[in-house]
Order: sequence, then C-alpha cells, then structure tokens
Amino acid sequence: MKISVNIDPELTDTEIIIKAASLTAETEKIIAALRMADNQLTVIKDAETHILDISKIAYIETVDRRTFVYTETDCYESKLKLYEMDEKLCNGNFLRISKSCIVRLKYIRSLKAELDRRIRITLENGEQLIASRQYADELKKRLGVC
Repeated sequence: MKISVNIDPELTDTEIIIKAASLTAETEKIIAALRMADNQLTVIKDAETHILDISKIAYIETVDRRTFVYTETDCYESKLKLYEMDEKLCNGNFLRISKSCIVRLKYIRSLKAELDRRIRITLENGEQLIASRQYADELKKRLGVC
C-alpha cells in the first residue's frame, strides 16, 4: 500500500482519494475508519451500502462473528469488528457493556439490578440488554448512578 499526502494551504477542505485495483476487505476497513473519524459509519443492509450518522446508533452487537449496528428502527451489518468500534466510539457517548455489545449512553432509558451484579438496561425503544458484571461498575460510573 502506498500513502501520499499533499499539503496545500490554498485548499479549503480536506479531500481523501483512495485508488485501488478493486474493492477489497482492507480497502473497506480503511473507508470505514475514515467515516468513523467523520462521525459516520459505513454499514450494509439488503446488499446496499449505507452511510450512517453515529449519533443515530442505539447499540452495536456481535453475533456469530458478525457485527450488527442497531438504530431506533433498523438493523445494519458492519465489516468492522466490535473491538475496532470499541476503540473508536467508547471514549465518548458509547460504552462497552459486555463482550459482545456496545451501547450509546444517551439511548438508555432505565437500569435494573439483576442477579450476580448484572444490570438489565432498557433502551428508549423498549429493547433490553444485559450489562455483564465485568462492565456494570463502569456503566454506573459513567451514568452517575451509585
């Protein structure tokens, strides 16, 4: 892979051009990382690629090694792994709540203590997720709940 950077003070906006012989998994990951830096995520639904604004994400989940991105009304698939999303998203409005799930904190409606220090999370759309005990303390801390 060859990377070129051209600095021009005359330009008013940053433009990134990717030249490749074909669209490979590596190229798709690069595009996805660039979109995340711009608060967007490239996702797939019904064999179509969509550009999703990160602020619309309710939660992200991995099932059978596939990563799914959920909004209030839709479900998309992403080529990124959950740990890659965790690195990009979890320093802001998102938090990992289990080995297979990341949730947007602002989308949480309520919390309920479960057995074994787990926490049942109810989202704004009524869906429920479980925060494992490993992540429960950080969840309470980030939400200001004692």
